[in-house]
Amino acid sequence: MSNTDIVLSFIKAWENRDTQTILDTLTPDAFYHNIPMDPLVGTEAIKQFVAPFLETAEKVVWEVHHIAENDQGTVLTERTDNFHLAGGKKLSVRVMGTFELKGGKITHWRDYFDLAEFQSQMA
Repeated sequence: MSNTDIVLSFIKAWENRDTQTILDTLTPDAFYHNIPMDPLVGTEAIKQFVAPFLETAEKVVWEVHHIAENDQGTVLTERTDNFHLAGGKKLSVRVMGTFELKGGKITHWRDYFDLAEFQSQMA
């Protein structure tokens, strides 16, 4: 399985709202930086962020517009992450994601997005 396939499986786990599979795709000491927020290190810290968010989502769809893998196995994604929340609220966040992998697991995950755009949708 290529690193691109692993990242696509990771995205599918988000769409399935499957927190455990998301965490299983990461190394135990994974680094997640949802830029411009503070970074998280380790699956327990990542779980504390991911699980409550997924619990409030009724549907998750990550549209992958472009995906590329370089010779070192780093995978880049250009996406729109869509979250359908309880009460009919919908969030659409444009994201550029970077995934570094080792041994078939994600070691570093960085998502770059416009925080103001996200916050305006949360209001």
